[in-house]
Amino acid sequence: MLDDLDDIHPLFHGAPKSTEFKKLRKRIVQNVREAIEQYGMIERDARWLVCLSGGKDSYTMLAILYELKWRGLLPVDLLACNLDQGQPGFPATVLPEFLEKMGVPHRIEYQDTYSIVMDKVPAGRTFCALCSRLRRGNLYRIAREEGCSAVVLGHHRDDILETFFMNLFHGSRLATMPPKLVNEEGDLFVYRPLAHVAEADCEKFATAMNYPIIPCDLCGSQDGLQRQQVKGILDGWEKNAPGRRQKMFRALMNTRPSHLLDPAIFDFKGLQINEQKPDNFLDIPDLR
Repeated sequence: MLDDLDDIHPLFHGAPKSTEFKKLRKRIVQNVREAIEQYGMIERDARWLVCLSGGKDSYTMLAILYELKWRGLLPVDLLACNLDQGQPGFPATVLPEFLEKMGVPHRIEYQDTYSIVMDKVPAGRTFCALCSRLRRGNLYRIAREEGCSAVVLGHHRDDILETFFMNLFHGSRLATMPPKLVNEEGDLFVYRPLAHVAEADCEKFATAMNYPIIPCDLCGSQDGLQRQQVKGILDGWEKNAPGRRQKMFRALMNTRPSHLLDPAIFDFKGLQINEQKPDNFLDIPDLR
């Protein structure tokens, strides 16, 4: 599938020639294409606001979207965007210089949401929830100003799985980040094309391409977060049973409402006895 040429786009210049990297790149391309097709993300002649944090995930997403576009598999216009939220120590020149060098159309926006978060969040609490809401609101605004129909985020498979367990452990609900949704105002799509891509693959890809990674812990609020605790649990499970993460992720795509307990999504009261098993019947062993 992949060419030996490294001139598909400047984002791929200098790509390693090793068989291992080619397999990695092919796997990520296939994963992203699968998610885009499976969740119906393509709107022909649409414009996407591709959100970049400067982390390994967003760099990987940008490169793979450009590869799909080059191959004629993504007929949309891409506009890269970075929101500088005023975090102390944020290297403000890294992304603009990188995007200029790569010839990627982009918009850099400065909004000091960091000061707002520091003012509003009580001492000892994490900043992430409020920071995320402020960031998302600004990205929606930018998307509207730029005539974009979708905001594209770099959340990967592991982010989605971790969010599921955070909701399970702390929110008492079965929910996670969907690959595709419509915002509350109803005027923008939110896409996560890396939904099927493993975090480890993003890290290997971005490292091999030597992209200028910006650390995600500049605000100093990352230690002890619930997400880090969940990540540690999943790391332990994966270590003891390699492949466990992927199996759990696939379970999110294979739900059985009739074998859960939510009467809002399955009509238990209306369930009737008949001679044949219903189509959704599933024999589940008693594991007690």
